Amino acid sequence: MTSLITLPHAQATLDAQGAACLTIVSHNHLNILSTPVIQDLTTALKELALRDDIRVLTLRGQGDKAFVAGADIKEMAKLERISAEKFITGLHDLCEAVRRFPAPVIARIPGWCLGGGLELAMACDIRLAAQGAQFGMPEVKVGIPSVIHAVLMPAMIGSTQARWMLLSGELVTSKQALDWGLITEEVPADELDQRLQAMVTLFCELAPQAVAQQKRLMRRWEQLPMTDAIQDTITEFGKAFDTGEPAQYMAPWLKKDA
Repeated sequence: MTSLITLPHAQATLDAQGAACLTIVSHNHLNILSTPVIQDLTTALKELALRDDIRVLTLRGQGDKAFVAGADIKEMAKLERISAEKFITGLHDLCEAVRRFPAPVIARIPGWCLGGGLELAMACDIRLAAQGAQFGMPEVKVGIPSVIHAVLMPAMIGSTQARWMLLSGELVTSKQALDWGLITEEVPADELDQRLQAMVTLFCELAPQAVAQQKRLMRRWEQLPMTDAIQDTITEFGKAFDTGEPAQYMAPWLKKDA
């Protein structure tokens, strides 16, 4: 395991198979997102995104109490309109750095995942949670609306469930989150890291340029009308054959059929 980045609030490592891990270092057991934490994580993600040897990225907090239990209320309580917009822009930039990261990003969710933490998790491609994890968007309970990447929620879980979570601020269980499509998988807490490693290995064995291309396509599908999105994929399909990966990764399948 090689250390790639060491910042006061963000640490990144990379193993031999191309699996990177970015750990949130907020110096508290709930991994709260303050401005310094947000800035260091964004800086780390931008630096990691420039590398061509990362096949998959795990995003995690310290410990198993929480993934991220939200943004820093102590900091937000002192905000005014201009400073509030600056704060939320920073959180937006962090979530976008995750959402647009070139390789798949897996959120490791062992416990609480609330507010800005849930927005950060929704910006990830895969959300792996331990049974008993709790999810919520409690912003309305502290006098603010859920914004920025909360916008992803209706498409992800449906308008009925999204309205409940966003308007009530109530928590949902890991089972509800799985049933609604908010998380990818739910596993027993003592199997979380074992399943995470299996996911990481799976992504490391796939064709990296094809996976990155697929992720770019999926982001574009969010913006294009369906007919345009379908047409757009034809050119991308052709581009895949410029990489040499189809010949490399199809060869074992051809041998099976021989």
